[in-house]
Amino acid sequence: MFKEIEKYRAKIIWIDDEIDLLKSHILFLEDKGYSLTTYNSPKDALEELKTKDFDIVLLDENMQGISGIDVLKIIKSNYKYLPVIMITKNEEEWLMDEAIGYNADNFLTKPVNPSQILLACKDILDSSKIWNDKITEKYLNDFQVLNNEIHNIDKIEDWFKINNILCEWIVNIENMNDKNLISIFNDQYLEANKLFSNFIIKNYKNWIKSDTKRPIMSNNVIKNYVKPYLERNEKVIFIVLDCLSFDLWKKISDKLFKFYKIDTQNSLSILPTTTAFARNSIFSGLFPSEIYNNYPKEWEKMWNNEKSKNIYEKFFVEKLLKNLGLSEKKINYKKITNIDQGRETLKKINEYKGCDLFSMVINFIDILGHSRTESNVLKEIINDRVSYRSAVSNWFENSWLYEFLKEVSFWNHKVVVTSDHGMLQVKKPVFVKGDKNTSSGVRSKYGRNLNLSNKKGLEIKQPTDYNLPNFDGLTNYIIAKDSNFFVYPNDSTSFVKNFKNSFQHGGISLEEMIVPVAILEGKKNERRY
Repeated sequence: MFKEIEKYRAKIIWIDDEIDLLKSHILFLEDKGYSLTTYNSPKDALEELKTKDFDIVLLDENMQGISGIDVLKIIKSNYKYLPVIMITKNEEEWLMDEAIGYNADNFLTKPVNPSQILLACKDILDSSKIWNDKITEKYLNDFQVLNNEIHNIDKIEDWFKINNILCEWIVNIENMNDKNLISIFNDQYLEANKLFSNFIIKNYKNWIKSDTKRPIMSNNVIKNYVKPYLERNEKVIFIVLDCLSFDLWKKISDKLFKFYKIDTQNSLSILPTTTAFARNSIFSGLFPSEIYNNYPKEWEKMWNNEKSKNIYEKFFVEKLLKNLGLSEKKINYKKITNIDQGRETLKKINEYKGCDLFSMVINFIDILGHSRTESNVLKEIINDRVSYRSAVSNWFENSWLYEFLKEVSFWNHKVVVTSDHGMLQVKKPVFVKGDKNTSSGVRSKYGRNLNLSNKKGLEIKQPTDYNLPNFDGLTNYIIAKDSNFFVYPNDSTSFVKNFKNSFQHGGISLEEMIVPVAILEGKKNERRY
């Protein structure tokens, strides 16, 4: 499988034969959000450069066995765009001239304090030309290999890996001014999404029928990612960020690396990728048809509730833990839909410390997407996926949730962050017909006599084949793929105007179906905030 792209931002390799004496400098840079890899052996460091990507090399000039200048020559001959900062005790002009002649990007004279090194690193990373040249060169080098992989995938695990790579590129390319490069990437991403949708349509029903060959889906997230910790008597904070697609997690998780070791895994949202189906599946550990059959009274009350079809999540997770043999565990559950509820949760944070499982559902990202549809102001501010990521990232950095997670990083808890589904920006209206009882979804619908071309999405005539409820014996489902969204022929003009370019979920796409499941383990750093 294609090698996953390493994170570009703030990855430093420091080569110094007295590296053990620089621990205070290393801790300072790590506290500022940089990732440090250190070597006292130049030979070992050069081997590391062959297999991993870095942003900056900090290189001591005076080392035993091989000089810093010789190491600089090797680095620059093999990694043209990799910035190198030379650090030396020697202030002689000839040495500086030689270092500059071999394209050292900066030159610091010992003794150096951590702030000097930080400023030198920031100056380099803030140089957009170096940054853009590096990203452009690497993407174009990887393009054909990545393209070949996309067209030859036959396992969902490989789609998980490809999606991770694509999302890494999304975050790195999004602010570049190179329209040609962005266009090339967008075309490749669209092609990947089409192939992924066809792959899902081909395989999804077979996965439902097989317990052994099925990927981890919504109904097995708690069983696979929460249960093992509870069985070892570890405490878990389980956070479901509604509508958190993988690229959004890439964006906001960067802010957490200072506080946590993060291991991001994958799960596959069930179809349809809506909150009513997928999130209930997470908390119950069941497919929708199983919820419908096992809890008929609860299902009827949910489906008749106009405000929310997820009113039994606490009930479901209690039942699930009992079925998993964990009924003795102390559970707390919070659903947070506004800032006041979030601040109140932060205020009472210590009350949740003793819970074996504290579950939180946070609706901000989903609410933002729906609010945008109804607000011309938000449509101006959030006009594409780049601005959506930026809005979510800005919210997170200034949110009660960020403060909550910083505090929890000092506890001995495991934090599991996931979502029920992601979302994508819809572009193409598809006309469908339905009666007054047909559901109102934009990317998926259920009702009677619904029809859909296989070029536009998935038509499900037998819901039980997909573990979906057959409400009256005549229910069928239609689920959109690509960037399609459903429109009724009557009043179609105003509907299209309102929903085109809006952010929706319910359908089949990389953004909606491949969901992050991140395991966070606190670094327990000294409090510096």
